Order: sequence, then C-alpha cells, then structure tokens
Amino acid sequence: MDSEIKEEIPVHEEFILCCGVETQVLKCGPWTDLFNDQSANRPKLLIFVITGNPGFSAAYVPFVKALYSSVNKHFPVWVISHAGHALAPKDKKILTTSDDPNAQEVKDIYGLCGQVEHKLAFLRTHVPKEMKLVLIGHSIGCYISLQILKLAPELPILNKTLETQRPI
Repeated sequence: MDSEIKEEIPVHEEFILCCGVETQVLKCGPWTDLFNDQSANRPKLLIFVITGNPGFSAAYVPFVKALYSSVNKHFPVWVISHAGHALAPKDKKILTTSDDPNAQEVKDIYGLCGQVEHKLAFLRTHVPKEMKLVLIGHSIGCYISLQILKLAPELPILNKTLETQRPI
C-alpha cells in the first residue's frame, strides 16, 4: 500500500544550465517554478537535497517521495545533481536563465570548491530570497551544505545555529 501512495507523488525532471554546465534537478511536488508562482498556495519552505557521489539525482527519488509524504505534501523537495554528473537526453530541453547574475562559469566547476559554488549559484538564481530552506546532504553533499552555511549566511536556512539552540 505504501508503494502505491509513493507512485502518485509527482516528480518533475529538469535540466538547467547552471554556471555553464548541464545540471539535473528533480522536483517533488506540484511546484516547479517558485519565482512565478505568486498564489496563496506557494510554499514558504523548500527542502533541498544535495547528493553524494557520484551525484546522480535519480538515485534519490524513493527518498524524496517518502520525505515529501512525511511533510504531508506541504513543502517541495528538490534534488540537485553535481555539475556535469548528469547529461540531458538528446530530446530534453535544457533550461537557461538569461538574467542569471551567477551565469559566469566557475573556474574549477568539477572540483569540490566548484561544486559548492555551483549549488550556491543555483540557490541564488532559482529560489526566491525569502524562501526558507532546509538543506539535506548525503556524504559529500553534507560537506557542500556546511560550506553553503559558511559562505552564504544571508540564505534563510533553518536550524543553521542548532548548536546554540540546544544545550548538549
């Protein structure tokens, strides 16, 4: 029965050009464009999953569907691949953002620092500034999440000061 419920959960696949590199993004839930959705139903929080190596988003589909179900389908769950780790099929359109202030290519996009810059550029370009964020990282994705916390304190990431909120 549980698998039947998960099958009904929509997952949208997009390929975008981020920092000059093809990037796969899987979006769980009905929200695919958080900027242009100005309805009252627009969520106030995005759960953002950063993959571990080898960086394939598709491996996380069962996890994001279960996570989406566990938050009662109130918040979108997006998964981003590592830059250059997933190529778009020939028949798939690659989305670009012409007004992307972070569209410049990152010097070492395939290195660890470049992957961190890639995720930051995506968040700054594809997620509204007021959208609260929950970062979930798997393996190297955890390291990338920690670097995002350090490099972008302006992002409204929830529980980034967890150690100051709970005594050990």
